[in-house]
This record gives sequence, structure tokens and C-alpha cells, in this order.
Amino acid sequence: MASASPVISESKTQPETKNQKGAATRDQILNAASRLIHVQGYQSTSLDDVLRESGVGKGNFYYYFKSKEDLGYAIIDRIRRAFIERGLGPAFADADADPVGQLHAFFDRVLDSLRQRNCVGGCAMGNLASELSDVHEGFRQQLAGIFDVYRDHLAEAIRRGQRSGRLRSDADAARVAQFLVAGLEGAILLGKVTRDITVIERCVEELKEHLTLYRM
Repeated sequence: MASASPVISESKTQPETKNQKGAATRDQILNAASRLIHVQGYQSTSLDDVLRESGVGKGNFYYYFKSKEDLGYAIIDRIRRAFIERGLGPAFADADADPVGQLHAFFDRVLDSLRQRNCVGGCAMGNLASELSDVHEGFRQQLAGIFDVYRDHLAEAIRRGQRSGRLRSDADAARVAQFLVAGLEGAILLGKVTRDITVIERCVEELKEHLTLYRM
């Protein structure tokens, strides 16, 4: 009976180890593809580029992804989850905080990230939206969904401000949020093309100034 214990333990741990290794390989592919696509674009990044960058063989790639298109969907889903879990979620988690302060802090975090990268790369979802919306309907729909979530988080922060009496009740929260998203994304694009962080800094200042129109 005593000798059975190691056998049971091994049979339990082996599938977990395989799962962990499989998840690591899949992440390795996604990490490499994401880096390349962020700078080169989806269409200019070949499968061979991804294999070379990731160090993963073609057989392993096709075990996890049916095609480059399948990889594209996985990258978009990853961008969505990361943006919600590490960006929007924490930025607006405190329901009692001043929503304008939260929006300012969110803008500043975006600005800080771009400053650290010297404006290189721009916005991952914005880049893909610009590149793919006219050529791939499935990708367009997925990306539009991310921007809907983006707008909805900002709109809900504004509505909280309205309910608490901090912001004017006659403002259309969804329209204000859409304007803020468009303004920030446009600023990121301008910063990317000019490689000048001051362009984004000035746009962020204007967005913050615009928000004062809605304070009580």
C-alpha cells in the first residue's frame, strides 16, 4: 500500500505539468506575435516571422492555432482581457472616488506608458482597428467590442459622478465618454506619427480641461 502513494502522486502531477508546459508554449507564441504585430502590423507579420521570433516549430504552432487568422483572434482577445484587467478595471474600481480624478489618473497612466516607450508602437487595439477594420469583418467586430467596453467604463464613471452630484446631470454620459475615447486615441496616433510626447501631453491637457465643463 505504501508504494502506491508515489504512483498516485505522479499520475496527478503529470497532466498539470503538461498543461503548464502547453500554456507556456501558447503564451510564447502569443508574446512573440504580439510584439511583432504591435510594431509591424498584422498583415506585414508572416507566420515565419512569428515562428522565428518565438522559437516554436510549425507543428507546435498548428497544435495551438489553426491558422494565422486564429492567432489574430487570440491576440485581440488577449488585448481585450489585458485592457480590462490591468487598465480599465483598476482605474475605475473605486465606486466612491471622484470620477473626474479617476479619468485624469487614467489619462496620465496612458501618457506615462507612451512616454516610457517614446511613443513607439502607439495603441495596440487602435493600430489593429486602423489596419484591419476595412479588410476583415470578424476582426473589426471584435475590435469594435473592445472600444465599446472602453467607452462604457468611462461612461459609467461619469454616471457615478452624476448620481453623486459631482457632475452635471444634463450631460449625456455615453457621448462624453465617446468623445474622450476618440480624443485620447487620436492623441496617441498623433504622438506615434510625430514621435513627440508633447503632442500627447497637450491633448491630454485639453481633455482634462474639457471635463471641467461637467463639474457642478
